[in-house]
Amino acid sequence: MKASKTVKMLLGLAAVVLLMVSAGCAPHMARPDQLTAPEPVVGNTGKYMSPYTSDEVLAEWVDNAIKARAAGKIGGAIGAYAGTKALEQVPLIGGILGEKVGNKIGKEIAIKCAGGMDFICNSSDLSFNSLDDMAVYLYVKHSSHEHYQDALKASFGIYPQLEQRYYVALANASKGIR
Repeated sequence: MKASKTVKMLLGLAAVVLLMVSAGCAPHMARPDQLTAPEPVVGNTGKYMSPYTSDEVLAEWVDNAIKARAAGKIGGAIGAYAGTKALEQVPLIGGILGEKVGNKIGKEIAIKCAGGMDFICNSSDLSFNSLDDMAVYLYVKHSSHEHYQDALKASFGIYPQLEQRYYVALANASKGIR
């Protein structure tokens, strides 16, 4: 009975979202040339390392991550599965914890595949203190780069929160621009 109510609630929410999108209420996304890129931290002293260097080429850690992407996905899936199985006896909370365990393992594998956190820092000469700044900077400065999607995927592996914040950051930066 509870599952039925949850399904109905989710279907209702999906209907509202679809209505908003069809009515033109979806967040507006400005073109890269309409936005101003935030200034990165020069050097690797920021909290988040840029996948591009100041020379506008991919950082070495991104090349490593691209080559090892399949291993990171497999590791993340194994971690998520193992965490979910171990915690599935606990309703709701177990599923959430299982996902967190899987994400943590996936991130650790992505970092290892990229060469380790020390290598990531040492091969980066630009960094950011905010994921939103990093998202907008990457979009404005590099979205036309041929390897942009690879750079994003590598960054999402190292910083899973960036994937969650990416479109929100771009929508926020686009406010007031038509």
